[in-house]
Amino acid sequence: MSKCGFIKKLVSESSKDSDSTVIKIPDIPGGSEAFELAAKFCYGINFDMSTENIAMLRCAAEYLEMTEEHSVENLVVRAEAYLNEVALKSLSSSITVLHKSEKLLPVAERVKLVSRCIDAIAYMTCQESHFCSPSSSNSGNNEVVVQQQSKQPVVDWWAEDLTVLRIDSFQRVLIAMMARGFKQYGLGPVLMLYAQKSLRGLEIFGKGMKKIEPKQEHEKRVILETIVSLLPREKNAMSVSFLSMLLRAAIFLETTVACRLDLENRMGLQLGQAVLDDLLIPSYSFTGDHSMFDTDTVQRILMNYLEFEVEGVRLSNNGVDLAGDMERVGKLLENYMAEIASDRNVSLQKFIGLAELIPEQSRVTEDGMYRAVDIYLKAHPNMSDVERKKVCSLMDCQKLSREACAHAAQNDRLPVQTIVQVLYYEQQRLRGEVTNDSDSPAPPPPQPAAVLPPKLSSYTDELSKLKRENQDLKLELLKMKMKLKEFEKESEKKTSSSTISTNPSSPISTASTGKPPLPRKSFINSVSKKLGKLNPFSITPYNGRGRTKPPKDRRHSIS
Repeated sequence: MSKCGFIKKLVSESSKDSDSTVIKIPDIPGGSEAFELAAKFCYGINFDMSTENIAMLRCAAEYLEMTEEHSVENLVVRAEAYLNEVALKSLSSSITVLHKSEKLLPVAERVKLVSRCIDAIAYMTCQESHFCSPSSSNSGNNEVVVQQQSKQPVVDWWAEDLTVLRIDSFQRVLIAMMARGFKQYGLGPVLMLYAQKSLRGLEIFGKGMKKIEPKQEHEKRVILETIVSLLPREKNAMSVSFLSMLLRAAIFLETTVACRLDLENRMGLQLGQAVLDDLLIPSYSFTGDHSMFDTDTVQRILMNYLEFEVEGVRLSNNGVDLAGDMERVGKLLENYMAEIASDRNVSLQKFIGLAELIPEQSRVTEDGMYRAVDIYLKAHPNMSDVERKKVCSLMDCQKLSREACAHAAQNDRLPVQTIVQVLYYEQQRLRGEVTNDSDSPAPPPPQPAAVLPPKLSSYTDELSKLKRENQDLKLELLKMKMKLKEFEKESEKKTSSSTISTNPSSPISTASTGKPPLPRKSFINSVSKKLGKLNPFSITPYNGRGRTKPPKDRRHSIS
């Protein structure tokens, strides 16, 4: 009672009620442990003050009113002396005191223990860091010692210590650091460490029902949204892989739309640095009738990237860097489409919509798109001819490599029109290459031991092989035409004979007996003509005498 004003007040009030023999102090900061240490102090029992218990002692002393008004050198004064002379003089001990104060609110706020710890931490981190400007410290006569700034993310030794703080305290520390001049891009490693530790345990890489309690889910949602709000605005301050991890967690935890859109914008700004795994974001639909991957999110990321490119929001406007970046993005999206193409739940509209967003200038060759189209056709065998044509129209057959052309020419999953286009453009390319070689100046005579250059030899072999394939295709089409015409001729003969037998008395002119009836334009005849138009190569069968065989209808003509 001689040192605690709060207990003295309780005793005086309870003395009015003679039946009261018990005094209850239910809400003392620090609980029974703090009360025990305060009692030891009152009765002169020695104990050690440390960074582990000083916050508890200071708050308990404030609650029990152990001030100089009741006793000289009371617990409040002793605790304040230890804080100012020991605890708040080092960074690690200041962080420990702040961490212990989180469970002592609101008393810790009333004695300004939290604010003093935050200010001490912000000051000392700026002293230790490479990312602080020299003209920011305004605390007394102290000056911040600044080393050479570096754009490379450096994980300082104190960043790991900050991960023990609660998210609200952590946020206040970072805001105080920036107020003292800490560069925002230097927060990247600190935020990355805190996110990896606080968001650990989320099943963001798989599918299935959520295995997380609602309370824990809410806490992690608040943590994630706060981390995203603290992310540096500078480009390349955070890696794309880290942003992708945050985006997966944001979708899994169902954060606010603004939080997810912010992460999508950041990924779109750095899409040229991404790898395939960064885009393979699960759908988290928690049902079996949806696609495995979240294609809508990737589509928005790509649209953000294209918007940044159009507006010129880039750190470097070098055209070479822009072209290389676009090419990397094109290859990345083609690999992504090939990955999702095997999913049977990916609709045709989503597949086509994503493919149409890939810039044409980023697609040097169409081999990646052809691979994605082929996988999609294989995974969706029940597609109609019209749908298959739509899918195949996504690729430009003129940009296919020789290997892709050879594969496409024998791919029975492709429509016939696409195969014919592939063969046509390949023949045109070979013709152009051979023509260019023939127009070029004659090469010097080869050495006696020299052989045909491999480039020209490969061109000759490819050309001869293609000619043979075209010859076979032409012969097959001609055989089909001949069979169709013979069939028409037999059907016409049967028709004319039946007419004569049924009308024996009808007069027959010499002109009609001398000329066979003209073939009527039947449906089969029109089909044969269309098949003939499909052949883009003007190669006719050679009869061995330098002349082509006359057409069959020409041989039956009497003119």
